[in-house]
Amino acid sequence: MTGHPISETIASLMPRAKAELAELVAFQSVADPAVYPRSECDAAAEWVAGALRSEDFQDVALLDTPDGSRSVYGFLPGPAGAPTVLLYAHYDVQPPLDESAWLSPPFELTERDGRWYGRGSADCKGGLVMHLLALRALKANGGVPVSVKVIAEGSEEQGTGGLEQYAQAHPELLAADTVVIGDTGNFRVGLPTVTSTLRGMTMLRVRLDTLEGNLHSGQFGGAAPDALAAMIQLLASLRAEDGTTTVDGLTTGAKWDGLQYPEAEFRKDAKVLDGVGLIGTGTVADRIWARPAVTVIGIDCPPVVGATPSVQAGARAQISLRVPPGVDADDATKLLTAHLRSHAPWGARVSVEQVGQGQPFRADVSSPAYTAMADAMRAAYPGQEMQSSGMGGSIPLCNALATLYPEAEILLIGLSEPEAQIHAVNESVSPEELERMSVAEALFLQNYAASKKA
Repeated sequence: MTGHPISETIASLMPRAKAELAELVAFQSVADPAVYPRSECDAAAEWVAGALRSEDFQDVALLDTPDGSRSVYGFLPGPAGAPTVLLYAHYDVQPPLDESAWLSPPFELTERDGRWYGRGSADCKGGLVMHLLALRALKANGGVPVSVKVIAEGSEEQGTGGLEQYAQAHPELLAADTVVIGDTGNFRVGLPTVTSTLRGMTMLRVRLDTLEGNLHSGQFGGAAPDALAAMIQLLASLRAEDGTTTVDGLTTGAKWDGLQYPEAEFRKDAKVLDGVGLIGTGTVADRIWARPAVTVIGIDCPPVVGATPSVQAGARAQISLRVPPGVDADDATKLLTAHLRSHAPWGARVSVEQVGQGQPFRADVSSPAYTAMADAMRAAYPGQEMQSSGMGGSIPLCNALATLYPEAEILLIGLSEPEAQIHAVNESVSPEELERMSVAEALFLQNYAASKKA
């Protein structure tokens, strides 16, 4: 859309956007004090608050939420009678995992092959910058035509629900006519996409105990119940031979109707090794958007280096279960807990702790806001029509907002297309996508305001 004032303004702002994203990425804002100091999250929150104040937001506040994290809020009043739009993103990030596998430091924004690399560059610090770019472009071209609330969450990646609980206790705070969640992404670079469904999630830690203490494997192995072996057997019960999730009582055969994900493209995006098969049955879209998926995301056990010949007395694992639309996350949590208790072998003592949960979400893609976004994306991506896809990940706040504000329209957009490799090593963002999605968001706000006047 060369020549449009909004597009030209955002293009001129991209060097500033890169500098700001570099500042944000430098904060090691992993919302887990056992991994990184809380001061990193606090500093990131202060940065966001300062950015909002510099854009003339009012009532800017750092909200202390029940899970110990801080969310950043600000309000920018629009013209009299204008609708209110809530813009969401989160400043916390996933841990960098194996830092030695990064080609550049994870907390240092680095340009390489036309992309900007760094933890949080796409998920979701780039989303914060996207919101700022859109608002700045509007201010430079006649003003922001709606009232805007911004909320930047501080613990989204942990799934501990601090902002959800805060919003439920202060329902007036985030009330809006429309919500734009800037935490998903296009189906592919250059293909404008809104996300119509999200899987929910539940996160459990399970511990097995079998002995009072570790034993010499030569003296006791073969008869003494090994807690680590019991854990391996228990975790294996969560999948069928073909890899399909098998939690007792949980439905696994739903179908996805809509945009499909060709298997060859998925293999490339997921970087599946040659000769290794995909797991599960049905289409790829069925498996990642419409069905539950269990993942063992951590195990406490002795490392290989320094291991001793011992029968293990205890073992612990953390399990993530993605919950598709149509399944209640509370029910899924109960089913998974019951499965873990009933499938532990050899009478091992089982303890289960829930550490996170969020409900799945389904948007109303027929709403006026979606029409306004389709027009905006058509302009920002000439020759392309807006697509609607599912997303296998979770944004727990979505369902909380839908429950609190049933009349509000909720749209999900963002920068996390497949090449971004969010949650993995070498996460990156496409600056072209950041630019075009910022244009789309700015045009959407103009379109939406005009539709409310009509």
